[in-house]
Amino acid sequence: MDASNYRRVPVGVVAPRDADDVAAALALCAEAGVPVVPRGGGTSIAGQATGTGVVLDLTRHMDALLAVDPAARTAVVQPGLVLDRLRDAVRPHGLTFGPDPSTHSRCTLGGMIGNNACGAHSVAWGTTADNVAELAVTAYGGTAHRLARGWAGAPAGLRELVEGNLAVLRTGMSGGFSRRISGYGGLDALLPERGADLARAFCGSEGTLAVVTEAVVRLVELPAAPVLVVLGYADEGAAADAAAGLLPHGPLTVEGMAEDLVRSPAGLPRGGAWLFVEMPDEGAARALLRGADALDAALVTDPAAQRALWRLREDAAGTATRMPDGTMAWPGWEDCAVPPARLGGYLREFRALLAAHGLRGTPYGHFGEGCVHVRIDFDLVTREGVARFRTFSEELADLVAAHGGSLSGEHGDGQARAELLGRMYGPEVIALFAAYKDVWDPAGGMNPGILVRPARLDENLRFAVLPRTPFAGEVATCVGVAKCRSTEVGGAGVMCPSYRATGEERHSTRGRARLLHEMLAGETITGGWRSPEVAEALDLCLGCKGCRSDCPVGVDVAAYKAEFLHRHWAGRLRPVSHYVLGGLPGWLRLITALRATRAVNAAARRIPLPGLARERALPPLAPVPFTRWWRGRGPGVRGGSTVTPAVTPAVTPAVTVTLWPDTFSEYLAPEAGRAAVRVLEAAGLAVAVPARPVCCGLTYVSTGRLDRARTVLRRTLDAVGEVPGPVLVLEPSCAAALRTDLPALLPDDPRAHRLAAAVRTFAETLEEYAPHWTPPRLDRPVAGQTHCHQHAVLGDAADRRLRERAGLSGELSGGCCGLAGNFGFEPGHHAVSVACAEEQLLPSLRAAAPGTAVLADGFSCRTQIAQLSEGHRARHLAELLAEAL
Repeated sequence: MDASNYRRVPVGVVAPRDADDVAAALALCAEAGVPVVPRGGGTSIAGQATGTGVVLDLTRHMDALLAVDPAARTAVVQPGLVLDRLRDAVRPHGLTFGPDPSTHSRCTLGGMIGNNACGAHSVAWGTTADNVAELAVTAYGGTAHRLARGWAGAPAGLRELVEGNLAVLRTGMSGGFSRRISGYGGLDALLPERGADLARAFCGSEGTLAVVTEAVVRLVELPAAPVLVVLGYADEGAAADAAAGLLPHGPLTVEGMAEDLVRSPAGLPRGGAWLFVEMPDEGAARALLRGADALDAALVTDPAAQRALWRLREDAAGTATRMPDGTMAWPGWEDCAVPPARLGGYLREFRALLAAHGLRGTPYGHFGEGCVHVRIDFDLVTREGVARFRTFSEELADLVAAHGGSLSGEHGDGQARAELLGRMYGPEVIALFAAYKDVWDPAGGMNPGILVRPARLDENLRFAVLPRTPFAGEVATCVGVAKCRSTEVGGAGVMCPSYRATGEERHSTRGRARLLHEMLAGETITGGWRSPEVAEALDLCLGCKGCRSDCPVGVDVAAYKAEFLHRHWAGRLRPVSHYVLGGLPGWLRLITALRATRAVNAAARRIPLPGLARERALPPLAPVPFTRWWRGRGPGVRGGSTVTPAVTPAVTPAVTVTLWPDTFSEYLAPEAGRAAVRVLEAAGLAVAVPARPVCCGLTYVSTGRLDRARTVLRRTLDAVGEVPGPVLVLEPSCAAALRTDLPALLPDDPRAHRLAAAVRTFAETLEEYAPHWTPPRLDRPVAGQTHCHQHAVLGDAADRRLRERAGLSGELSGGCCGLAGNFGFEPGHHAVSVACAEEQLLPSLRAAAPGTAVLADGFSCRTQIAQLSEGHRARHLAELLAEAL
């Protein structure tokens, strides 16, 4: 699968190391009569990166930037090079590669050449074909060609084919505009008056002609200080009508979105639709403002503010996959394009066509070039839904053709649209496409079924093989846009730490979701829930939940892993670590009840525990658990909970906060609980602590012991009873478990939903229930780690505000610390655990200035810092504030 609706099972996958490997693979496949499909990042949305023969994965080894010539403004790249790596390398020279799809953090140059990708800046810098100077390609059978301008390197018979069809090329492909990408849309570049540009004509061939092994690409000058102008319009039609009129101002981008996509338009000017127009400098931006007839406008010069607004646009490919009611929308008609002057009329008719078929979608895209992205809530499961998909597709193809448009405006036709190319081009052009394919690939071995002699658009749909179960429906929501394959360092994002450490697709969020897809299908993975392949891939999932928030469609592999482990080990003896670490709350409660803490700490230093990684020391148990300290403060009891009598506030507290004694704050780090009590009381809040042991079930969930987790959670609900106010949970992973896992595991228990709604973090509690309290000023820089569960489930906006009020400056690391609860203590995980910490956390600590406070609310994060960093002791935010008090 790729990022489309299609699934084709290949014979195998080859990861070539160089052009010689590519030639050898193509020669062997030709000899055996096996098709070949070249593949980059697998972000194609039309199915062209799937195939039934041998898939060439060009990202594993052929991903180098070979040379940069700043004077000539060119770079030599291998096909598997990710676009952002090229852009990062040439940025110091003031250059960039002009085409920039929203998948720039994971799409490859080879894939961009295959699809003739464009992106937001093509209004100024053109398509990929406009920015390619030379190509080295290898044809089916192993023959190498070097393509540039002129006939040198052309396959035998190509020149004769062109010379015999000049009239067709000049008339049948006329009326072109910048986004005419469909079919072999660049074929007219072979006309003599256009210099017989072989490289340009090859772009957009979707892997059907030959395999790119090297490319010389052109670079463009990067504007020193671009300015973003956001124009607000009454509605989408008005924005579309206005877009073409902005082009004479020389914009770098003209992007359009409507309010049904931007569901929280904070920071945007008034209106129901917006154009994002990037200008090369402030003078040009102000001239545009004077000439634009918009309802409202904003001029944004700050780079950080620009990035925040652009992220709305870049994430739209994922955002648009969910309708407001939570139902999924799918690709297939993702990027039709019409001449910009006709865009307004086209969009109005497109909306009417959707309504006529009872379908919904949220258009957005490159309005300055008439290219519209949209995902539509097709039913691709039932026979009736698939029939509607076909009928709608045929009618939409006719609508696009009637407006003089292109079925594909940048992503290629693949299987989704190639069948309908005859509605856009005449029969002579379609015949010429077939002849062009046959000159390059007479045996028909390169990506058959794509562009020429195409497969039907309703064949090979990836949903057909899945059982009709809720879990299968969840797994199928992975749309494959591959944001999880990004290797971008920095920022708050977490997904996907194990992929970043190993670079293997099976360890990405997408890879794991797709393996589960195949497990449920039962064709290529036949072991079902006992599948060793799936178990191996999920073994390195840290359970960080980063995908829950960072994946554009919210794929939650941590939840899938818990369900898989639950079924995988059902009725069998589990790994020792599941009993040791999975049952941690029970073991610690027993040790404390037996007053065996000192003996256990001494034994742990000398005797390795079975089932645990030998590279790690176990954190010592606290001599005095939090609740024992709490009971020692005094005898007051209220409502079944022990309440502090030690501090008498100046006024009677208006709110009682229930402080949750999570396993970590109870047995391993009670100093955080004691500090929280100190701060809460100083803020004028009363504190209560449950009188009986409580547990969020986290360790049972993370090891897939879901039945045990349900039992534990029911006992917890019985112990807690009716909670009258907020429940403060200091450990972010426990707070996240109570907020999400508790109601998911006990959906029919109303107490579970009430407790989940009452859960607050430390900062949320102070902000919501002591809004007038002034925290002490620390006036220090901070470094450390935002817990991945806090990022993914709870959010850290309140924490940021509290740190700012306390004078704690600086940012905490994104990513994951790598310990991730039980993960880093399990055998075989140590190397990946350390690699995750080395990505952001440990470098930030090494770079921290003297006197920097090290902050980490998660016990795992604090443990990782203590064990892997030199001389740093991390503390909970409550500890820092309590010390200042």
